Amino acid sequence: MKNAAGLSGHQPTAVPALGVPVSAPAVATSAGLAGSSAAEISTRDRVTQLLLEQGATTAAQLGAALGLSPAAIRRHLDAMLADGDVYAREQTVRGSRGRGRPAKVFLLTEAARVRCGTHHYDNMATAALRWIARSGGPEAVEAFATEQVAALESRCRTAMEDAGDDPMARAEALAAALTAEGYAANATTIASGGQLCQHHCPVAHVAAEFPQLCEAETAVISRLVGTHVQRLATIAHGDGVCTTHIPTQPARAQSGNPVTTVRTDR
Repeated sequence: MKNAAGLSGHQPTAVPALGVPVSAPAVATSAGLAGSSAAEISTRDRVTQLLLEQGATTAAQLGAALGLSPAAIRRHLDAMLADGDVYAREQTVRGSRGRGRPAKVFLLTEAARVRCGTHHYDNMATAALRWIARSGGPEAVEAFATEQVAALESRCRTAMEDAGDDPMARAEALAAALTAEGYAANATTIASGGQLCQHHCPVAHVAAEFPQLCEAETAVISRLVGTHVQRLATIAHGDGVCTTHIPTQPARAQSGNPVTTVRTDR
């Protein structure tokens, strides 16, 4: 099961991309971590906490609050600007002001706020689906999941227009379409056919409780590939990768429509 952007198209939506809440800000990116000491990362966390609590703040104010020299706070802010964790704008001054340009203020980017755990989308999505289940039963959850994947299916089908009819060629085209959507997917040929692997699942916490999300996505894969598929593993069930098997010989229902098999052993 991929992210909720996959369910609805773009983040955030009815089932938004889910971030795992963290107990303390951790906004240093991998690029920043590569060249930073533990003390520097800790200082960045303190800068982040201040910006989270106070909003737009000047470098001088941050330095004074943290006991850092202007040069030291500037070094941290420059690194955070480069990593995309903060952005700067001119300070809004009400009334008359003195000569010179207004001081710059720094704010957290939306990506940094999400990593701080300020958007608990997984909790909200789970609560919403529990309400749907209580109000309408499992069928209502299934209908909701099916509706959410419709936009993803439409976009992927458009991206696969030139893929032809071969299931593996279509699986490769689908993997490329899913990767473009942010799902880190790839398709490979194996002895018994092929498999589509998806390496990213931010909605795993929600899908673990509501497998209808995974089932709806598996049905989409079956329709787009044009043959029966079998979901062998999901991140929501504790596996490292969402793996969908594409058998060599298509298994068709009497109606001629693709048949989808979803793992139910957990």
